[in-house]
Amino acid sequence: MSRNPKEIANALEIEDAVQIAAQAASDKKAQDLVVLDLREVASFTEYFIICNGNNQRQVQAIADEIEKRLREAGKRPLHIEGFTNAEWILMDYGDFIVHVFADAARRFYDLERLWRDAKRVQLSIQ
Repeated sequence: MSRNPKEIANALEIEDAVQIAAQAASDKKAQDLVVLDLREVASFTEYFIICNGNNQRQVQAIADEIEKRLREAGKRPLHIEGFTNAEWILMDYGDFIVHVFADAARRFYDLERLWRDAKRVQLSIQ
């Protein structure tokens, strides 16, 4: 399947945004950072970024940093939910969705198992 240059440029922008979000999470000491490529198994988004923090404050700090860095790069979320309780913060950017969990919530929902057919993306985090 041939893609036009605009589609290819958009794909690179999505991957760049995913990398920015992953780096921001890592910089705030997010644990077990995983990026899943959902393009072959889902139609509602292209990537999941999944991570967790040790406590409510860290979960919120991770989400804040991701939102800040993506905003600086020109990308704003379509929707954010769960920030107040900070058990599971979902940040919907359309092309990708960020899931920042508290430890217990991540184990309970186990998104990696639910989406086990998705490919894991190798990250280049510094």
